[in-house]
Amino acid sequence: MDKVRLYIIESYNELVNKVTWPSWANLQQSTVLVVIGSLILAFLIFLMDVASRTVLDLIYGI
Repeated sequence: MDKVRLYIIESYNELVNKVTWPSWANLQQSTVLVVIGSLILAFLIFLMDVASRTVLDLIYGI
């Protein structure tokens, strides 16, 4: 039981004293980058889906 208590105390100490948290502006910039990257990736997957559907329609339409 002492090991669990020590683990919790050390984890809390590390979160409070050793972890560097991003500023609000930095967090917003990172969020915008993630959203833009996700939209670009979704658009690329959509284009690949349309292209593969078109190719398969041509193959099976023959």
